[in-house]
Amino acid sequence: MAARDLLWEGCLNVRDLGGLPTEDGHETRFGSVVRADSVGHLTPEGWRALIGTGVTRIVDLRQDFEQVGDPPRELAVEVVHVPIFEEFPEETWTTVQELSETAPTHAESQRRVYLFFLERARTRFAAAIEAVATAPQGTVVVHCHAGKDRTGIVAALLLRLAGVPAAVIGEDYALSGERLRPRTQEWFASAEDDAERARLERIAATPAQAMEAVVEEVDGTFGGVEAYLRDGRLDAAVIAAARARLR
Repeated sequence: MAARDLLWEGCLNVRDLGGLPTEDGHETRFGSVVRADSVGHLTPEGWRALIGTGVTRIVDLRQDFEQVGDPPRELAVEVVHVPIFEEFPEETWTTVQELSETAPTHAESQRRVYLFFLERARTRFAAAIEAVATAPQGTVVVHCHAGKDRTGIVAALLLRLAGVPAAVIGEDYALSGERLRPRTQEWFASAEDDAERARLERIAATPAQAMEAVVEEVDGTFGGVEAYLRDGRLDAAVIAAARARLR
């Protein structure tokens, strides 16, 4: 798993989705899709590493306000903006907070929240998958802010579409917690009290069983990733292209 990590200076949570086993005995393809935390963190050396990886498209899942602090870049790389939460009204976040705070464990908190996102933002997740599927030949980078929630869900959909088992997808998701630890430890240290620290720890948690359960729920409740994406108005040819990127 360590060989999948990419060192792009400024980012902490960058890894290739290649090299993961599939249920039919194969492996996902290296050099096709990379998941990352915000490329806005990259130093000039980090940008050179990104370009050197052969990236042809960046799929940015953030909202407009999250991009305000990004330094201007003259990139020889196409950037496609797919804000996952674009259609969420303000009251949606009250529901998200309740789902998270009333969960008995961190794993259950993330499971509830991610399934809520999948239900409410189906067309946006489908659009993100389409942005990956239709990218020019080369490497596609998918990122949000930390690279664990929105990016984690998109990565899970792509990997499951490629036939990667739910447990393996959960293990990949859990790596984000390890990679982001230097940043999250600073975040926790800034908490004003124990209650705030507990809230931050819950939000930052990446237990493998959370994403494994989400993938199993997509299989059971939504009829699988392909059916989920079709319901999100993605046609069969695009879905097949998304699968082919990792096969």
